Amino acid sequence: MNQSLKPARIAFVKARWHAEIVDQAHEGFVAEAKTLLPGAVIDAYEVPGAFEMPLVAKKLAQSGRYDAIVAAALVVDGGIYRHDFVAGAVVTGLMNVGLETGVPCFSVSLTPHNFQPVESLIAYYTAHFVKKGAEAAHAVQQILALQPQLVAK
Repeated sequence: MNQSLKPARIAFVKARWHAEIVDQAHEGFVAEAKTLLPGAVIDAYEVPGAFEMPLVAKKLAQSGRYDAIVAAALVVDGGIYRHDFVAGAVVTGLMNVGLETGVPCFSVSLTPHNFQPVESLIAYYTAHFVKKGAEAAHAVQQILALQPQLVAK
């Protein structure tokens, strides 16, 4: 819960590349949040890819409507070095949003080096994203519970 004891309001930003996999992080988050964050309002936002997530997260944080922001993406190694730059920029951008706005930002952005669109890997990453979404719900709950201790009195 947030410091005012109202139900938390959380933005969940989802990249659309590999949406069928990325959406599982949202599903895992929502399912786990039902228990960990009772009454939480979770608003989903879709963006084209991972690179767009930090800017959208910053605008959402600046809106004052959200207690936390979670962003999920699958940035795959397509055989060119670009994925490392994208993944690094996304995680750094999300971290900077939290530091600049005071609204905690969480990343469920994974960068596998061996992803190929074959059934076994799709199944593996689909299940993995459910797990990572649930783990993000735990992280959000822990940070929001810590917030009252961090507020100057």
